[in-house]
Amino acid sequence: MNYIVFDLEFNQAWDFEENKSFINSKCPFEIVQIGALQLDEKLQIVSTFDRLVKPELYIDMHPFVKQLTGITIESLASAKPFKEVYKEFAQFIGNKNVFCMWGISDMKELLRNIKYHKLDVSIIPKEYINIQIYASKYLHCPKGTSVGLRNAVELLNIPLGNKFHDAFHDAYYTTEVFKHIYSYDMKPALYHLNQESRSRGINKKTKLDTDKLIKQFEKMYDRQMTEEEQSIIKLAYVMGRTNQFQSV
Repeated sequence: MNYIVFDLEFNQAWDFEENKSFINSKCPFEIVQIGALQLDEKLQIVSTFDRLVKPELYIDMHPFVKQLTGITIESLASAKPFKEVYKEFAQFIGNKNVFCMWGISDMKELLRNIKYHKLDVSIIPKEYINIQIYASKYLHCPKGTSVGLRNAVELLNIPLGNKFHDAFHDAYYTTEVFKHIYSYDMKPALYHLNQESRSRGINKKTKLDTDKLIKQFEKMYDRQMTEEEQSIIKLAYVMGRTNQFQSV
């Protein structure tokens, strides 16, 4: 059994005139980078995949995404569009491999992007392992909580050599965690590739009243939110509206 450990970076919609995020139901999160490593049955790295993706839906980078990933529109200008990168990724995946990822959201958004571009989803492996779940159990996280990738890497004393929030680097770190916690009890689950992944009841362009949202949090916590907290709240709200993190 071979494994494909992959990670994605996304861009999302931002209204530069009103300085606010909004949801585009066609494709809330557009993939701008795919990173992956192929492992053999002994968890040895066989090959690697690292591609930037030229955006077609969002021609400007969301400010928070740009700050988080360091990816700029200029750096994506010479990249191939998703259809071409996906073709290369399909060849890299091969046959009879198990997908591995940190959390199920990347699988959901990969399928959503594939469907948006009207491409074939059948080449995506149906078996997958959510390494985050196993890492959380291994590290004895409280029930109902999940460990973050950076925390898992640090707790397992995995050497830090590359920055996080880069698809290839995160795929590499996920691979290292996988190696540390692997056991024969880690059985692949099945993902229904044709299940409806789009959110229901979302307009094509639903704007978020960020002022009211922040004021509500300030009321709840009886203090003013910092700029960093405001950015996290806004992004979390938009991501939640897409059903990206619903359990499979």
